[in-house]
Amino acid sequence: MISRDRPPTAQETFMQMAQAAGLRGRLLVTVGILLLIRLGIHIPVPGINREAFADAIANNNQILSFLDIFSGGGLSALGVFALGILPYINASIIIQLLTAAIPALENLQKNEGEAGRRKISQITRYVSLGWAVLQSVFLAAFWLRPFALNFSPLFVAETAIALVAGSMFVMWASELITERGLGNGASLLIFVNIVATLPKALGDTVNFVQSGNREVVGRVIVLLLLFLLTIIGIVFVQEGIRRIPIISARRQVGRRILAEQRSYLPLRLNQGGVMPIIFATAILSLPLIVANFIKNPELAQVVNTYLSPGGSQSWVYTLVNFVSIIFFSYFYSSLIVNPVDVAQNLKKMGSSIPGIRPGKATSEYIERVLNRLTFLGAIFLGLIAILPAAIERALGVPTFRGLGATSLLILVGVAIDTAKQIQTYVISQRYEGMVKQ
Repeated sequence: MISRDRPPTAQETFMQMAQAAGLRGRLLVTVGILLLIRLGIHIPVPGINREAFADAIANNNQILSFLDIFSGGGLSALGVFALGILPYINASIIIQLLTAAIPALENLQKNEGEAGRRKISQITRYVSLGWAVLQSVFLAAFWLRPFALNFSPLFVAETAIALVAGSMFVMWASELITERGLGNGASLLIFVNIVATLPKALGDTVNFVQSGNREVVGRVIVLLLLFLLTIIGIVFVQEGIRRIPIISARRQVGRRILAEQRSYLPLRLNQGGVMPIIFATAILSLPLIVANFIKNPELAQVVNTYLSPGGSQSWVYTLVNFVSIIFFSYFYSSLIVNPVDVAQNLKKMGSSIPGIRPGKATSEYIERVLNRLTFLGAIFLGLIAILPAAIERALGVPTFRGLGATSLLILVGVAIDTAKQIQTYVISQRYEGMVKQ
């Protein structure tokens, strides 16, 4: 007999994945779509010297190197899925920011229920299309111009259409995974793309060790241990929750009087997940984009010296990155949790925090707790975004270039969420079995 209150074991989970038709079908749909996306990444866009472009990404352009990680190597290979899910991610971020600023979007999200959420999803798709068009045209007209075999307006149009079509297909596939697969399709696509770059990084590391001496082996072992400790820290912080106790007032239902119910309000230690690091990276990449676009040697020298992770004065970049992560941690936390709304909802449900008066006092208390949690989470994000790369440069092990804290956060976070999603399906199978019996 299986206790319905006990979390499913690994053995039960794998048995359900093999035997339960519903979970097995979702697993096969997810794996099939992910394999299809990986295949499309290696279908090349014609008319481009791909080898020269891949060398330029690997050696000279840090922005494209960072984006190449999230496309699973599709950008360096210049496949039809080179943009991947990035336009959809960017559009989702834009819509989240606009929802806090535009009352009409906020009303759709909070008051219109499922219909409002579907409307926001449709708006996000249109924004994704527009963003994909801008990115593909910019990529074809400027970044790919030196590598085009026959550059012309027709080349720009054909390349842009191919990249936009591929990005829209990937967006549709991610929504199909969300609807009929194991969960958040966009996160799983990024997860698989990052995992796809690991064999190359590990292979380069093995070659680097074989070409060096014992000192090189020691440095690589130290770096791998650091990555392991970082993953352990990410797990603890991602799962860290402050539980604020909540008491529900007595209620009378018919002739019965329901006693007080005790529950808790969960506030995560890291509300924004990886988003503050992505925001900070996007902001810091703007000077490099502008410098490369306007081709001003003086501006490019200043940017490469002070605002580049590999510059001679990289401590400026590190400091700005750390401060930006803290700022965006508070910013994103304010978008996710609104203390005033939480306090009003508790008051409507007849619930309260012990020792705290309902209304304004409750919102102020939640805001204080949230600020402390956000500060701790922001410091942690800043440290894991800076320390691995800094120690990697100090140890002189360049083979993991690009695979930093952002990638580790995404890998760990998506793995935890997917495991919880699978456990949810397993538990639902338990209850279906109990009903049939």
